[in-house]
Amino acid sequence: MVTTQMAASSISAKGFVSFEGLRSTSNVKIASFGHLKQNMRFFHGLVVKAATVVAPKYTSVKPLSDRVLVKIKTAEEKTVGGILLPTTAQSNPQGGEIVAVGEGRLVGKSKVEISVKTGTQVLYSKYVGTEVQFDGSKHLILKEDDIVGILETEDIKDLLPLNDRVLIKVAEAEEKTAGGLFLSESSKEKPSIGTVVAVGPGPLDEEGNRTLLSVSPGNTVLYSKYAGNDFKGADGSDYITLRASDVMAVLS
Repeated sequence: MVTTQMAASSISAKGFVSFEGLRSTSNVKIASFGHLKQNMRFFHGLVVKAATVVAPKYTSVKPLSDRVLVKIKTAEEKTVGGILLPTTAQSNPQGGEIVAVGEGRLVGKSKVEISVKTGTQVLYSKYVGTEVQFDGSKHLILKEDDIVGILETEDIKDLLPLNDRVLIKVAEAEEKTAGGLFLSESSKEKPSIGTVVAVGPGPLDEEGNRTLLSVSPGNTVLYSKYAGNDFKGADGSDYITLRASDVMAVLS
């Protein structure tokens, strides 16, 4: 049976004659996803691929162009309080160590090298890249642009965003209604407002130069509701990383 999990739901290919060229009785591990549309009745464009297992006779994997090879961080097996988590409850890591990089890419007539080096700890976007089983560990091959930022600590507030990415500390949800009634956790609306904590150096223009972003650390901003990747800080605060183009306004 071919299965995959996103959020709290799963997709099964059982009962289908074929699924992306795989028989319904095949045992495969889901590795990567195509583009997912929000609020759609159907998963239009969903692509499911089997993890690629690199045979032991191959001793290295060299990414090409603007791709990088990331050794995926092991999922947390315990809660902060020390309670063991079942496999189904362990969240998929979005971080790991850069173990190999490509030669870079052409921007206009200029050759631009990969901005992250081997040994760097990074965070990357969800549902990107292709998973590779290599040298006994899980790896991910992805484009440099899919890397959210560099994180050398265990706390998301220390993230150094890359390119056009922005790190925002999400404002706390309203505890009461306008009439003074307390809201339950389930009825609190997710805020789309927060304070910019850090910004990337900006995207590259056609000549290979960085274009500064229009927001700065300390700005209070309004951002697109369904954009970005959510993270929880060490102090319990909510953070989100997104592209600068998903920031809609600066509030003052």
